[in-house]
Amino acid sequence: MVALEYPPEKKFQRFISLDAADFIYPEDRGEDYTIIEISMFEGRSDAAKRTLIAELFARIEAKVGTSPHSVEVTITETPKLNWGIRGQNAADLELGYKVTV
Repeated sequence: MVALEYPPEKKFQRFISLDAADFIYPEDRGEDYTIIEISMFEGRSDAAKRTLIAELFARIEAKVGTSPHSVEVTITETPKLNWGIRGQNAADLELGYKVTV
């Protein structure tokens, strides 16, 4: 994502699909209602997070045709110390990209 200045190879996604009977959404949103939950290290600026959310709305509408009204984005930030990655505590790991953008 441009907003977070991630390297191009930094792509980790998990998709959870629900059966129609289990998919509950607000009446004014419709069957294309999409929730995007982002877990990331703390440290990004408010401007970077605002840009990220706007970028997601625009890309999803342009590429998939889903209206921003039907998309919900939440960002959860935690300290690096609370993450374990590649067998190490993330606070001790060289990430190869900036977190403070």
